[in-house]
Amino acid sequence: MNDAHAQSGPDLLQQHVGVLKSRMGTFYPGSHVVFRGRDLHVDLKNMSWPELYLFGITGRRFSPEQLTLINAIWVYTSYPDARLWNNRVAALAGSSRSTANLGMAAALAVSEASIYGAGINLRAATFFINTLKQTTSEESLETAVRDELDKHRSIAGYGRPLLNGDERNQHILALAKSLGLDDGPHLKLAFAIETFLLAGRWRMKINYGGVAAALLADIGLSPQEHYQFMFPAFLAGMQPCFIEAAEKTEGTLYPIPCADIRYEGVPHRSWHSRRDKDADVSEFPPARE
Repeated sequence: MNDAHAQSGPDLLQQHVGVLKSRMGTFYPGSHVVFRGRDLHVDLKNMSWPELYLFGITGRRFSPEQLTLINAIWVYTSYPDARLWNNRVAALAGSSRSTANLGMAAALAVSEASIYGAGINLRAATFFINTLKQTTSEESLETAVRDELDKHRSIAGYGRPLLNGDERNQHILALAKSLGLDDGPHLKLAFAIETFLLAGRWRMKINYGGVAAALLADIGLSPQEHYQFMFPAFLAGMQPCFIEAAEKTEGTLYPIPCADIRYEGVPHRSWHSRRDKDADVSEFPPARE
């Protein structure tokens, strides 16, 4: 048996029968809990929840200034507006009388959207980190931007549906400056790219996703760490949408009148109750064979 087969075949599976090996954590009932090699209730007991969440993702500790900025990146994008694509799912769950947790889970699932949600965060972080490694001049920056445009027809973190600008940027950048975290190489690169795009025919300004991606890259988060960190970023705005919809009459959120539905199916037919003994059964559609 060759080494490759031993690493992927039955022998490998046999090594894991009846045992779970983990370097992340273990629960010892009645004793203690290990969280990334630390005692959760002793070593990590004074952590805030965002700090613990980030420690779980990265295994690293961050300075108070970095944690303040990281927390604000979540806070500044918590919009309790049921018109937003993912919040609408949470609100419709409340209107239909689903449970709150099911509604939140569904709303977070659609936050995975590749254009508006987590997908674009991953792409933006990857682009900034890779481009910073490759660019040494204005010419190489232009090449990197044009290659990205050729590949995706857009630059992740730039432009915005409906309007070209982002109301969150000024606030997160002001906070970053007050914390001494506004001078990192990825953030400088992000605005150099904006300058290039505005000077060309694209006319795209950097949006909040781009600013957040650059700031988190300067703090040291990898694209995957950034992506996982941003998972609950919309959550605080979802709960109010669910609650408000649940307080109103059931089904009154975004009702659609039949007249507004463009129907192109089978033409109008007469229907009768099966309880009606005099019903003309010939008017019922034939059964499928």
